[in-house]
Amino acid sequence: MSVFTRFRDIVSSNINSMLDHAEDPEKMIKLMIREMEDTLIELKSACAGVIAARKKLQRKRDDIDERVELWEQRAGLAVSKGRDDLAREALIEKRRFSELSESLDHEVVEHSSLIEQYQADIRELETKLASAKEKKRILIQRHKKATHTKRAQEDIRKMDSAETMARFEHLETRIDRMEAEAELVNYGKKSSDEDQFAGLAADDDIEKELAKMKSAAYHDQAESDKQSQS
Repeated sequence: MSVFTRFRDIVSSNINSMLDHAEDPEKMIKLMIREMEDTLIELKSACAGVIAARKKLQRKRDDIDERVELWEQRAGLAVSKGRDDLAREALIEKRRFSELSESLDHEVVEHSSLIEQYQADIRELETKLASAKEKKRILIQRHKKATHTKRAQEDIRKMDSAETMARFEHLETRIDRMEAEAELVNYGKKSSDEDQFAGLAADDDIEKELAKMKSAAYHDQAESDKQSQS
């Protein structure tokens, strides 16, 4: 396939459509970019070759133009010396070199036109390549985002799984048990302050009961004394 055929296929291709129908868009765009870069190198190389050929033609034409001028001068010299025969020969050579110069002029023009076409193709392909590279950048970003989103969704599903929930419930049960055990450590025990207040309350009850018993004994004794006196 010639460089021109590949170039036309590339610039006429619809990148978006090709990527939409590709199984692996990222791989597809990489291949397209590589093809564009290779074609661009060939286009520039071909253009450089035509530029070099034009320069060679221009140098050859300049040399021919010098010969045209030389034979014109010789024809003039022959005329001045009365040598019409030599003048005719000189004019014949001048015409031959003039025709050759005109032919070279046409070739230079054709080469210039081809160079302009090459340069236009190069600019068009460079624009297409820049667009493809931008699409590649966007595709890579989308791929990274999709990968991160997929991983996040997988993590969420893992968190919502029965196994994970069972682990959380088991952990929660262990914590509840540890808290209950901590509460039972001091169950039934009172603090020193509570013990002192409880002791004070017990002392009051005993004193009241003692006073009550003493009062009853006093009354019993008084009654007994009355009965003895009577």
